[in-house]
Amino acid sequence: MGIMGFTLHNKNEHPTLAILTVKDSKRIFRGNLDNFIDLIRTGERLGLDVYVVTTTEFNLTASQLNGYRYDFDKKKWRRDLVPSPHVVYNRIPYRKMEMKPEVQQTIQACNRSSSVHLFNSSFFNKWTLFEWLNSAKESKPHIPDTQQLTSARDITQLLRKHAVLYLKPVKGKAGKGIMRVERITHTNKNNEYRLSRQENKKMVYTLHSTVDDLWKEWMQHRGSHDYIVQQGITLTRYNQRAYDLRALIQKSSKGNWSVSGIGARVAGKSSITTHVPRGGSIDNPSKLLTDAFGAMEAKNILKRARSAAVTLAKQIEKSSGNLLGEMSMDLGVDTKSNIWFFEANAKPMKFDEPEIRKKSLERIIRYSLYLINHGRRR
Repeated sequence: MGIMGFTLHNKNEHPTLAILTVKDSKRIFRGNLDNFIDLIRTGERLGLDVYVVTTTEFNLTASQLNGYRYDFDKKKWRRDLVPSPHVVYNRIPYRKMEMKPEVQQTIQACNRSSSVHLFNSSFFNKWTLFEWLNSAKESKPHIPDTQQLTSARDITQLLRKHAVLYLKPVKGKAGKGIMRVERITHTNKNNEYRLSRQENKKMVYTLHSTVDDLWKEWMQHRGSHDYIVQQGITLTRYNQRAYDLRALIQKSSKGNWSVSGIGARVAGKSSITTHVPRGGSIDNPSKLLTDAFGAMEAKNILKRARSAAVTLAKQIEKSSGNLLGEMSMDLGVDTKSNIWFFEANAKPMKFDEPEIRKKSLERIIRYSLYLINHGRRR
């Protein structure tokens, strides 16, 4: 297909961004409505007409379609005829919904269309991400030893090299379903391995004499989910609690990847993950890193983390073959100050840090305007 420029056809035409989501039986539509309102408000300020449209009402060929605008005076949503969008921002909140045939049809139509730009067309799959990142020499140094979990042998093999492993659902969200395996060296011979898993905010431990025994226990709790098994990284700690860095990487008003901000998430008291819904808490990364490494090195680590995040984001976009505009990323810093990649999310949650939050909204709007004015269609 030829590449052609894409600009507004008509000088009076106003640039438009549609936030794409799905209909809901209980309320107007699915998704984080506060987030949508913030985007609409930011769009108003920066000269972009933003509205919400559901996959059932989306129509690529019509010059107008039914969408939803927010009435700031009345503080409520109203259904409205809206102009056809130039850019579509996929905020369908769940994988299950995104995979429905009729939703996929809309997404694929946008991907093929030369009249709209769709960015972030799908959720990421954990295993696929690791395959992508392992295959490029720039990103490989940041990737922990990772395999698909298909048999007890996969655990045995990795335990030969690493004393701690993590078992993670391939399509996980917010740390749900993650388990930890440790080789125990000092106790009596009967218990060689410990499996830890989280139920709500409390930890459950089981001891096992063989990997097969541990495998059976894992099988009882895995549900129908596919898993990966991954080398455990010895993360740096603050007050005896592990933490990782949560980076937001977005395209700028010039269309380049750039880090909008880095926060830190500290693990809950006995938690195996740093996710806030699992008891984790938010903290300041430079405070935590200074405590472990001193102020100079902390600065240097954050600089390297930013650079790693951009390298990883570029590789993910390149391998995905789709247009991406943003992602959040979990990065770990080990006790020797190496930076490790744990996961990336194509639909970042709201960052609670006010300055990151403000920048994240502006970047989505400015990147959309960039696509309208300079974007190239595939």
